[in-house]
Amino acid sequence: MNQNELDSTCGLSDDELTKRFIEAVRIENEIKKAKGTPISCYDAATNSAYLLYADGTKKYVRAN
Repeated sequence: MNQNELDSTCGLSDDELTKRFIEAVRIENEIKKAKGTPISCYDAATNSAYLLYADGTKKYVRAN
């Protein structure tokens, strides 16, 4: 199996990198929630982007 330089990530598997990425995003979102900063999200059902605030309110973003 040939690996290029980008594939050799300190011996971590793709699954492990994915788990770490998901956890990093979760931690960042918790930090934003604690600071009261909105989190950008996407609603696949309506194909719309929105901001999620710490109090649970959503503000949908409209394109100009």
